[in-house]
This record gives sequence, C-alpha cells and structure tokens, in this order.
Amino acid sequence: MVLLAQGQLTGSRAGVGTDLSGLHYNLENGLPASILGGMGSGLTYAGGNVFLAVPDRGPNATPYNSAVDDTSSYISRFHTLTMTLTASAGGSLPFTLTPELQRTTLLWSPSELIYGSGAGLGTKIDGTPLGSGAPVVNSAGHYYFSGRSDNFGAGTSGNPLNGRFDPEAIRVSNDGKTVFVSDEYGPYVRQFDRATGALIKTFELPKNLDVAKLSPNGQTEINKNTEGRVANKGMEGLAITPDGKTLVGIMQAALEQDADKAGKLVRIVTIDIATGETHEYGYKLTTGSGVSEIVAVNDHQFLVDERDGKGLGDGSTAVAKQLFLVDIKGATDITALSGKAALNAAIAKSSTPFLDLVAALAKQGVTGANVPAKIEGVSFGQDVTYGGATYHTLYLANDNDFVPATAGPNQFYVFGFRDKDLPGYVAQSVAAAPIPEPGVWASLIAGLGVIGARLRRRRRVALA
Repeated sequence: MVLLAQGQLTGSRAGVGTDLSGLHYNLENGLPASILGGMGSGLTYAGGNVFLAVPDRGPNATPYNSAVDDTSSYISRFHTLTMTLTASAGGSLPFTLTPELQRTTLLWSPSELIYGSGAGLGTKIDGTPLGSGAPVVNSAGHYYFSGRSDNFGAGTSGNPLNGRFDPEAIRVSNDGKTVFVSDEYGPYVRQFDRATGALIKTFELPKNLDVAKLSPNGQTEINKNTEGRVANKGMEGLAITPDGKTLVGIMQAALEQDADKAGKLVRIVTIDIATGETHEYGYKLTTGSGVSEIVAVNDHQFLVDERDGKGLGDGSTAVAKQLFLVDIKGATDITALSGKAALNAAIAKSSTPFLDLVAALAKQGVTGANVPAKIEGVSFGQDVTYGGATYHTLYLANDNDFVPATAGPNQFYVFGFRDKDLPGYVAQSVAAAPIPEPGVWASLIAGLGVIGARLRRRRRVALA
C-alpha cells in the first residue's frame, strides 16, 4: 500500500467556493445556494477518470436557527468530477492529482414532496420569519429535495414523500445511467437518473430503521424515540457489489434498540436492486468510533471506514481514521433481533485492518491536527502503472462542512495497492457515460424554477 497522490478542489469555472448548479440566490442562513463544499460526504468511481461526489444536507455550521439545527433549503445534489493523475517529476509523491468540477446535478422528484411551513420555528438570518422549507426554484413537476430538517409529514421518518434529504453516500449503476444515494434522515436509499437528477425510485427499507416521533431538532428527536436510527447518524455509507445487483448500506451508529454498553453494533443492510429484498447483518465497531462509508471488494467482502471526529476542522488531533476489511459471508440475518441478541449474532468473521490514514499521512509529515476530521468518501478508482507494476487505486475524500477556513478544502487522497494487499478484489465495471456541458442543464432548470415561482407569486397577488 502506497500513497500515490493528493489533491484538492476549491472552486470551479464559476468561481472559488462556487459549484455549477446555476443557482443565484441566498439560503435562509445568508449563504449562497451554489456554495461549494462538503463534497467528500460520498465519492464513487464512474469509469475513465470520472468520479461522482455528493455533499450532505448543506451548510449548517453557520448558526442562525437552532430550532431547525441551522439547516437550510440547500438543494440536494451530486457533482461530476474528473480526477487526472499524471506522473510527478521530482515531487514528494509519485503522481500529481488534479480534480476538476465538470457538472453539478440537482436532485428532484416529479411528484410533489412534503415541506415544512416554518411556522413557529423562528427566523432567518435576516430576522424575517423562517418561512417554507421548499426550495424557491421549485416548479410544477420539479420538486427538489433539500436539507431543511422540518421538511417532513405524517408517519415515520421513512415516509417516501418527505422533502428532507441528507445525502451521505453515492454509487453508480453498472450501466452508468443511474445513481443510488443513501441518507441519514429516513434513512433512505433513493435512485436517481444520472443525467437529469430525477427521482426514479425510493427503496423500501426495514421498518426497524425508522423513528416514529419526528422533530426538526435532532436532539429532541433522539429524546423522543427508543427505536430506530439515531438522528444525524442514519445510513452513512453505501456500497454496490461489482456485479451491480446489490446495494449494501451501513448505519453510522447503533440503532436506539441496539445501544448497549457491552459493545458497539452497527447494522449493514443489503438490498437486492431488482426485487427490493433486504437483509440486515451486524458489524462490531473496532475503534469504538462511528462508521462513515462502506465500499465493495467483491460480493461478500467490504471495506468499512471507521473514524472519529477529531482532526482538522475540530481543533483537535486525529486518532482513528481506519479502513477495515469485513466479510458478511455466513453472517446471521439480525432483522428480527435487537439489543444483546443482535450483538451476539454479529458478523461471522471479524474485521481486519486494511489502512490507517493517520499513520500513512504521518509518514508524509502530516500531523494529526492537520488530518481532516471527516474522512467520509471512499471509492476504488482506475488502475495505474507505478514502478513498472500495475496498482489498483483507492480514493479517500473529506467532508469539510462547507467551512474551508477551519476544516480545509475538499481534499482527495489516492492510495495504490496490489492484488496481494487485497486478495479477492473485483473492480466494478461501469459503462462510460458522456459528461454533459457543465452547468447548462442546471442553469436551465434553475431559471425555469425562478420564473415559475415568480408567476405563482403574481397569480396569488392577482387572486388576493
């Protein structure tokens, strides 16, 4: 295992700190709707030198309204990147990595979604009433998912019509035409058209992952529920098996009913893409920290990313940023189990250390205080030739919470490994898909949405 390259992304052709969504308005917290950041929440390889990256629910590190956890109507999206590796001439690392943002795709539903009214939830950053959580560019047939925590309706957290979405992982289908995104609010796993961002399907997940009593404030929601996912610690990771048939999600932390001082148990959920059939398996945390990602080595082995929240962005020293190899072959389905019974039936084969990022970066002179606190994106990439041998690549990325001043830029690390380092590794084969002209589709949709919103306001005034 060798660190091949390191690169960062600070902006796009639209400007520093700006993505290619084509959105030209400010959010409730005063920040631009096109703010670039959080890109390493999820990362996936899409063939050639193309990757897809997903930010989470948006910039909520800027305090303005604790009733909604400082969330905003930031539209859920994914970014298309090119990651160019070139041999380094005399550099400290063998390759130079150049990430470039090519496109930003907004995620939306053709059917109407549920949004919060904002009533009784305080104000925006400018002191005016909070108002609706619906993105202002919504229009008939285009209802965007967003990070506002009050965008939910009746029923459990798994209501598929809820407009709130907190993307944490992304994977692409083998034909290259669709993407799968997991989130923390439901938790949900949704399938979108890669070219347009339109919702295709919301998978039905096991009900024991949902919470019954909802709140726009995470701590309040935690206090109300004794079963289901913990607020802001839902389905943090998502893998797709190399044959493209099965999605494999992993929860960030133990479910409420699984919390046990005797051990740390998180759930792995497999989803048959064709039939929707699900299974749950237990994973015992090795470091005691939470899980941020899972990536498929083959159809039964996976790399699991365990990390603490320490390091750059937290003002502390990073300790645990490790990948472990886990095998679910022969594991017991724990869907019907909880608590100690689920813990005792955890995965049949213990996890094996694969990569310690803190130790690897220390060899490059990077102190623990400068290791990004949130290493969340993990993906295999294209093979490269180094020293006359073929190396597979593994990409890691950070979530900088949209605050580069304290958490650093969107950072990418590329590691090379040989077959002997990871026996059984099978690369996913993804059909190449053309990258549309940057920003054109997003700008068109945003423009139509603004026009639609203005027409609706004019119509309401005329009817009043």
